[in-house]
Amino acid sequence: MSMSQDSFNTPAAANSEIQELSLPLYESRLWIKIWAILAIVGGVFQALSLVGIIFAWLPIWLGALLLKVVKGVEAAQETGDKFAFIEAQNNLKTFFTILGVISFAAALLSLIAACIIVVGTITGSITLSNLASSY
Repeated sequence: MSMSQDSFNTPAAANSEIQELSLPLYESRLWIKIWAILAIVGGVFQALSLVGIIFAWLPIWLGALLLKVVKGVEAAQETGDKFAFIEAQNNLKTFFTILGVISFAAALLSLIAACIIVVGTITGSITLSNLASSY
């Protein structure tokens, strides 16, 4: 094994690589924290409503995941901790998975609502006068 290959197998080189890989997320940590805090606060306000309490845990959970991402990325950047970086990436993966499922469900519900409105309008069961008289 040559000297240059051996230098990459040292703990210092591995730490340096983790620090290099975690740098983009580390530089974005302020915005990730802001998004996390806004999600948690939004979830708390949502929990204050009667219907919102059913779904309020989702934004709170998403915010908590993002705060864990920031904590792991900071540990990875400051100490080169490989496992903290992997955990941060796993939390980010979970965040985007949940956000994707929520987005897909919202798009599906919107499509169903649009179909109901179109069919109701075509059949005459939904009219502007019906909507105005319901208020």
